[in-house]
Amino acid sequence: MSLFSSLKRCTSLPTSLFNPIAAQARFKQNLAPKFVKWSKAHKGRVPIPTGGSIKGTTLAFGDFGIRIKGNGIRMTAKQLQAAEATMKRKLKVVKGAKIWMRVFPDIPVCVKGNETRMGKGKGSFEYWACRVPTGRVVFEVAGEPGGAELREELAREALRLASDKLPVPMEFITKSTPPKLGNLDIVNTVDAKTRQATVRNPEAPRFVVGGVRKLRVLGVRDPPPPSPSKSEQPHA
Repeated sequence: MSLFSSLKRCTSLPTSLFNPIAAQARFKQNLAPKFVKWSKAHKGRVPIPTGGSIKGTTLAFGDFGIRIKGNGIRMTAKQLQAAEATMKRKLKVVKGAKIWMRVFPDIPVCVKGNETRMGKGKGSFEYWACRVPTGRVVFEVAGEPGGAELREELAREALRLASDKLPVPMEFITKSTPPKLGNLDIVNTVDAKTRQATVRNPEAPRFVVGGVRKLRVLGVRDPPPPSPSKSEQPHA
């Protein structure tokens, strides 16, 4: 081995300094995707369920959970990590308690310095984030199946502490909580027993939402009947 080759090996720099994708290091304790096709992305907007989709607004794994009550927002990986750590600290008294995170930060956010002139690129990578729309479930919790049961009081307190770490109002939900379409609560009208258990006010009028089959929205009044035209009015 020559002297020049040994000096080249000693002075070689890591490839992450030149590769922008590899520079976004992902450690075991970090919330970050393993691989992304592009190192930078557009800012984008939080999606709005204008087509009548209620996907992701109900529990899928656990017995209790929290979902967004206010407007949709972009959550960072640090905020989700802080909320998850708070729940783990509160639920460690229950052996085998499980936590599910229904969202994942996979959008790279780039930031430029203050008072920087326009141009010269988008900016350097800063943190990971995810766009969460209104009504989306963020966290779910449950006890060990066949083991220790997770009481609702403890789950409610743990999820309340997690909500304090998030930058948007959250609401506590259970398996009997109906789905949401934006800011509207929806109840399934096919099963009468489920409808009676979840309807807040049985006397409240309802109407069928366009694009959502066999679903009705609570608390929205029926449209008034059309007034008869002059030609249809009876003559004296």
